[in-house]
Amino acid sequence: MKIGVDTIGLKHGRSGVAFYLSSFLHNLHDLREDVTIELFGTEVDRYTYGNESNYIYNSFVTYDGFPENFWHRRMMPSFVKKNNYDLVFFKVGQKCYPFTGKVKGVAVVHEIISESLKHIDSAMERKLLLKSLQNSHAIISSSQYVKNDMVQLGIDPEKIHVIYTGVDHQHFFPKTDFTDEFVTISPFSIKRPFFIYPSSITDYEKNHINLVNGFSFFKEKTSLPHRLVLAGSEGQISHAVHELVTSCPANSDIFLTGYFPHQNLPDLLSSAEACVYPSSIEGSGGPVLEALASGIPVICSKSGVLPEITGGNAMFFDSNNANEICECLEKIASDKEFKDKLVKDGIAWAEKFSWQKNIEETYRLIKQILR
Repeated sequence: MKIGVDTIGLKHGRSGVAFYLSSFLHNLHDLREDVTIELFGTEVDRYTYGNESNYIYNSFVTYDGFPENFWHRRMMPSFVKKNNYDLVFFKVGQKCYPFTGKVKGVAVVHEIISESLKHIDSAMERKLLLKSLQNSHAIISSSQYVKNDMVQLGIDPEKIHVIYTGVDHQHFFPKTDFTDEFVTISPFSIKRPFFIYPSSITDYEKNHINLVNGFSFFKEKTSLPHRLVLAGSEGQISHAVHELVTSCPANSDIFLTGYFPHQNLPDLLSSAEACVYPSSIEGSGGPVLEALASGIPVICSKSGVLPEITGGNAMFFDSNNANEICECLEKIASDKEFKDKLVKDGIAWAEKFSWQKNIEETYRLIKQILR
């Protein structure tokens, strides 16, 4: 069987779905005997995906910035037919909603679609996003929460399959050899102890602002030496976050890394005091699972997908309440017994998630669709 994988709309490797794709392809080799994978997208992403995974990369546009949704609606059906794909995988969300025509398509959804719709001004564009889901032969949802959200929007639940993201346990595992005052991860040297939030600064609902305020309250209340590391790509709300950090009393203890390569994330997570994840629009929870697997406690929003993804093995707060965030940071920093229990339970929970399991479930779905 020949499968086409659409790489358009993945922010050139700097998004959660892009990491999902790279990890999936990297771990797919054991199942490739009867599967031919061909990636397609813009020429600029040839070395983002094609070269990295050693898969065929079929570029159809030599420049970046073309109208992606126009190409998906008008040209993608003939493209996939011309290339004789039996099946096409594509990402659906706020910025991208493809159509495959008569070729069977599997939509990969890592976003809370109802939230994505709020950011689309055009009623026609909102209809097209839903239409792309309704016309898919199958949908891979990153969580039960995301599935339930789509069902509420009228998507047939029978076509939605929950397949959780995997964890690479060869890279994300507890490490105990961080004894130095600083952790050096090129090109950064970060003073310990620190809390980390590994997420792009793209939406107000990711709650960077409330986290910064909560951390400032924590510093003022406790005077503990902890720092806050915001590790993620710059986005549309970066200016507001940078302004707040500059003006807040704890600004000297807040470190914004910008885009942080995923291959360097294991050491950064393992050496952190805790992972703080205040996002209320998280769809897959991959970074949270990686934090649990790395042997650090997770403090996160009690809304959205995070209670499901963590299995309750985290400390929860109202992400709109900076005082609650402050209290959770203080609890983790001061109560070793409580922290150690979260760590132990979190490691056990994260062991349930692997890329092997993700690939096996995806492969069964492919065979089911093409039989």
